[in-house]
Amino acid sequence: MTQRLQKVLGPNGRPIERASLTEEIAAPSFGGVRSPIAGYPADGLNPLRLAQILRSADHGDPVRYLELAEAIEERDSHYVGVLGTRKRQVSQLGITVEDGDDSPIGVEMAERVRKWLKRGELTGELFHILDAVGKGYSFTEIIWERSEGQWQPRELKRRDPRWFRFERHDLETPLMLNNIGQEVPLPAFKFIYARMQAKSGLALRSGIARVAAWTWMFKAFTQRDWSIFSQTYGQPLRIGKYGPGTSEKDRNKLFQAVANIAGDCAAIIPESMMIEFVTAQNMGSSTEHYEKRCDWLDRQTSKLVLGQTATTDAVTGGLGSGKEHREVQEDIETADAQDLGAILNRDLIIPWMQFEFGPQKIYPRLVIARPEAEDLKAWTDAAVPWVQVGLEVDQAEVREKLGLSAPKAGAPILGKTAATRPNSRDAGSNGNQNPTETEFEYHLKGLNGKFQGGADLQAQEPSAGRFGDIEPAALLADQLDQTATPAVDGMVSTIEAMLEASASMEEFRDHLLVGFPDLPSGDLVKIMGEAIAASLAGGRAMIEASADD
Repeated sequence: MTQRLQKVLGPNGRPIERASLTEEIAAPSFGGVRSPIAGYPADGLNPLRLAQILRSADHGDPVRYLELAEAIEERDSHYVGVLGTRKRQVSQLGITVEDGDDSPIGVEMAERVRKWLKRGELTGELFHILDAVGKGYSFTEIIWERSEGQWQPRELKRRDPRWFRFERHDLETPLMLNNIGQEVPLPAFKFIYARMQAKSGLALRSGIARVAAWTWMFKAFTQRDWSIFSQTYGQPLRIGKYGPGTSEKDRNKLFQAVANIAGDCAAIIPESMMIEFVTAQNMGSSTEHYEKRCDWLDRQTSKLVLGQTATTDAVTGGLGSGKEHREVQEDIETADAQDLGAILNRDLIIPWMQFEFGPQKIYPRLVIARPEAEDLKAWTDAAVPWVQVGLEVDQAEVREKLGLSAPKAGAPILGKTAATRPNSRDAGSNGNQNPTETEFEYHLKGLNGKFQGGADLQAQEPSAGRFGDIEPAALLADQLDQTATPAVDGMVSTIEAMLEASASMEEFRDHLLVGFPDLPSGDLVKIMGEAIAASLAGGRAMIEASADD
């Protein structure tokens, strides 16, 4: 039974306006304050203009910086590739929910979150939240809904960070632009404000796009120079020659032929004229430095975004490549996942649970992480010997570790079922589990015969020291072999498991000393006691029978 409060207070201490939670309050509009049309500050970018753009962002006007960050993603295939890799790695990780506590409300809250996480749109929504990786921060509007009287997030919509500002006195507190362009506080429980910093400091100065802007600009200069060089020197130089006395009309015709021959690949000139093609020497070595510079800048971008180059650039071998580079990338992935989980818990899960259940001391917690690969064979090899020496283990825990479910009633079962250890007392009279008399079972001429205790042995009709056709000593030995062997086998198997788990004889001795009280010797002790009692009773019966003779 969920417990709901009529009023939930936001972080500022004021009641939440629930009516506005189901509406979009930061939607884009053409011609309005929140226009989806962006500028293009990357056109004709040079170091002076870039410095001015970054300086304006530092003073609280981030519009041109955010537009530049967007343009870099659109124009640099390498940057958008490595940035997309980093965001997709985290957005596709598994999400688990940890219960706040074991109370009924705690369990219900966690189950509500687990059910919501099954939405197919969640991966794309997390990808957009991770836009903060490049720009330093992002804003996502939560569209709430009430289904059957229950609050839950219906949609997480990315909002352009150009529509938000920061308080001028600290440049830390986020504000939003309302419909008339005023900077107002963010409504409580309505936005996910994600900060993912590449460096410590203000949100406006913590995005990796600030560094990527410089490498992209220098790379653009290099690519432009490379294009000019290729266009100018990539084709052979065409020289037209004419003899003395050539008229101006003929000279103009020759020049026109030389100018158009690259595109038309054909020309007509008088026989007295000549066109010569001069090819640039060492063309490959002349352009090699352009390619090297572009590759070097791409590697700097890879290190900026992913922390390494081995998984993105064709550079293999050498110190610190391969596995070590992948571990660096995994460290960044883990940090991003932890940041994203903390952001969602703060701005989404806690407000949601407060809507539904009121303020709590502890709330469910999202954990975003890559499942750790576990060596199940090593775990099994380590656990089995301890189970064999008597360590008690919950079957449910083992099934969970191996990813196996408990068998359903009536389902076919694979593997052996646990055999019940023979116990001579299980067949006591009238189902008594603790009979006062000892019962031995043996086979006599294809029939099951039973002797119970000394009194039963005395009641038999002896004949020449024999009970029927069986010698009492042989009967006792046969019965002792049948009943004592399972008990002895149990002790021996336990001792063998101790031996296998020991690395030395000294360790084996310690295992025996520690585990001796727990060795399954109880059944053997009881069987030996019963055998001694039966042998005494049998001997007494034989003596009495001899005396009667």
